[in-house]
Amino acid sequence: MPSFALITEGITDQIVIENILYGFAGDAEIDINPLQPLRDATDMNRAVSPGNWHKVLEYCSSARFKDALQFNDFIVVQIDTDVCHDYQVSNRDEEGNELSVKAMIERVRIFLAQRIGSEFYEEYRLRILFAIAVQSTECWLLPLLYTDDKKSKTKNCLDTLNRALIKQKSFSIDAKNKQPDYYRIVSEPYSRHKKLMELYKYNPSLRAFVEMLQENVPLAQ
Repeated sequence: MPSFALITEGITDQIVIENILYGFAGDAEIDINPLQPLRDATDMNRAVSPGNWHKVLEYCSSARFKDALQFNDFIVVQIDTDVCHDYQVSNRDEEGNELSVKAMIERVRIFLAQRIGSEFYEEYRLRILFAIAVQSTECWLLPLLYTDDKKSKTKNCLDTLNRALIKQKSFSIDAKNKQPDYYRIVSEPYSRHKKLMELYKYNPSLRAFVEMLQENVPLAQ
């Protein structure tokens, strides 16, 4: 039974990734262990440690990251690119052109590998999985709610998501107070293997994450 440690910006990101992992595993059993931010065991919606991209980078640079591989088969590191300039990663090339999603993911991957430690990363790279959302994990939810080109958007995804949620679910997500239960409801279909395999390809950075799982995670179905 493969085990996955999660290092994410927030609880809502954990929820989305957990459902994706369950959907990827299908009938196979997996174990998921959120490490950053930690969650209260009695309340899935409450963090007992703070989250944000600062905490992701801090964890990647710490001894705790290396220790986690002693107790888990894989580590999933999630980070959004919407604030990449804040963590000193540019989304443009030398000519000033905006990077493609593939190039952006690779640039952030290299950056995270350096934070982890290049030598350590190279040794364990098959067990370190990056969930790099361009620009946010909200973009990963759009294929669940749209059938047109909006399902592949990578910008202003929360606004686009909310327009569909108001019509289809009768609620919306507050940008400053993201409700974990709402993310659980919206992302739940991804926990079903057939639905995930049907939809993941429509968002380019979600596709990159799922394909990394397919390449690196053996499952006994």
